[in-house]
Amino acid sequence: DHPPEGRTELVSAMRGHDVSQAAKCLIVMVKLGKKQTRYVLAVITGDARVDLAAVRALLGGSYAAFADLAKAEQLAGSVTGTVLPFSYHSQLELIADPALLAAPELYFNAGRLDRSIALVTEDYVRIAAPRVAPITAAT
Repeated sequence: DHPPEGRTELVSAMRGHDVSQAAKCLIVMVKLGKKQTRYVLAVITGDARVDLAAVRALLGGSYAAFADLAKAEQLAGSVTGTVLPFSYHSQLELIADPALLAAPELYFNAGRLDRSIALVTEDYVRIAAPRVAPITAAT
């Protein structure tokens, strides 16, 4: 338990771990031509930035951007800042950056701003079964 916070850098400090061990979860919309849209739950380390071009290329899309707030919250089933690194929606493909899996343990908000979970990385991979691909930008 901790004070309500959804910003990765601040909540990582509250939890007492390095920001690189935080699982930052972002919903990305990828256009495949003019009529088809796919959504990705991109899970990256808390100190990284998602590379939208890499996500677009991975899906063979023509355009990628962050999903609008309403759509992201609908697909994730929770509000921004509390998105879990698991996909519970058939239209939301889970992709984890390989750097995320380097830490022995991952930390993330537990579907609410005032509570977090620590999870052994091996258990996360076993439970979530994410597609693993490089999706972060060089910093």
